[in-house]
Amino acid sequence: MHTWPNLLSSSPTGPGHPSHRMPEGPELHLASHFVNEACRELVFGGCVEKSLVSHNPEVPFASSAYRISAIARGKELRLTLSPLPGAQPPREPLALVFRFGMTGSFQLVPSDALPPHAHLRFYTAPPGPRLALCFVDIRRFGRWDLGGTWQPGRGPCVLLEYEQFRENVLRNLADKAFDRPICEALLDQRFFNGIGNYLRAEILYRLRIPPFEKARSVLEALQQRRPVLPLPLLQSPELTLSQKIRAKLQNPDLLELCHLVPKEVIQLGGKGYGPESGEEDFAAFQAWLRCYGMPGMSSLRDRHNRTIWFQGDPGPLAPKEGKSRKKKSKGAQRGPEDRVEDPPPPNKAPARTRRARRSLPEQITAQQLEGTSLQQDPEAPPVPEKGKRRRRQPATSGRRRPQKIKADTPSLEPEGTSAS
Repeated sequence: MHTWPNLLSSSPTGPGHPSHRMPEGPELHLASHFVNEACRELVFGGCVEKSLVSHNPEVPFASSAYRISAIARGKELRLTLSPLPGAQPPREPLALVFRFGMTGSFQLVPSDALPPHAHLRFYTAPPGPRLALCFVDIRRFGRWDLGGTWQPGRGPCVLLEYEQFRENVLRNLADKAFDRPICEALLDQRFFNGIGNYLRAEILYRLRIPPFEKARSVLEALQQRRPVLPLPLLQSPELTLSQKIRAKLQNPDLLELCHLVPKEVIQLGGKGYGPESGEEDFAAFQAWLRCYGMPGMSSLRDRHNRTIWFQGDPGPLAPKEGKSRKKKSKGAQRGPEDRVEDPPPPNKAPARTRRARRSLPEQITAQQLEGTSLQQDPEAPPVPEKGKRRRRQPATSGRRRPQKIKADTPSLEPEGTSAS
């Protein structure tokens, strides 16, 4: 069975944990590679099926024999259904453009073992075992459009159209998008088509650029940037190819890294990412990460409530009400995002007392709970304020009476916050 794993992990950390990320340019590129490789020798036939719960459009396509191919551009993937010669009824090819949302993916599975949340299905034609190429999307934020036209307004792809991408950014620095922090500008798909949350963190970290530095201030300098070696020397036949590449990559700037860093992810290979794609694939990606969700790194929420990971000063445009959190080392880690401050000393109270503290009095107000959730680790249960503990009655015998815990006390534990 060929499978492109779901992009939402089944691990307890959930989709908000830093080790899980939304599909970005490299993932769409790898998905197109998977479709082309898995479907290269397959002939599909019949109608295209859509799930009843999907709000995406029906796909009015039917053919006795057709092939499927894919190409990616930025954060979009175009699937083309091409009828074979002699296929009935005679018709033109049909193209669909997919945007994966948070959890979109493709899987090739036996037709009698469809995965949950398979919202669009293409079936192979007989003879041979019947298979289904499925667009699987657990959270249903993914979209597809008929016609094959890339979404209007998206800029050139950082992977496949680097020169046009660079020119588009530097030509439009007067746009108000560049008044924003550089970490927010990097998510604007009009200019950075294919860059997402984990890529922006890795790119800024490598250049030691504060994420909340003004975007225009960072990028204006690149208009005057000169190559490491003059162009005639780079074109000289006396230099070997490796020497030219080394000279070009010696000091890449931010726009060059927007092209090179996604290429590194593609070169990692594998079937996908996340623990469910195989420990080897997941370990390779985690070993590649330098900043995103890594121990010792800090994080803040931008104005779109997306988490940006960084090291050092966040920059002059950092949100004033934002509170930076720092990821602890593996041994000290208490949750997906920990506080910047040092953790409190270990609790020496007996286990029975610690269990009792988890059942809070029902009188705690929503306002108190909100204040607690901002100050504590998101995964940790809130602790009652000092002086609020129930007083123990004096013991009447040599044995201490065990404290009763009310069984039906509702849990007031705050939900964990997601790290985008």
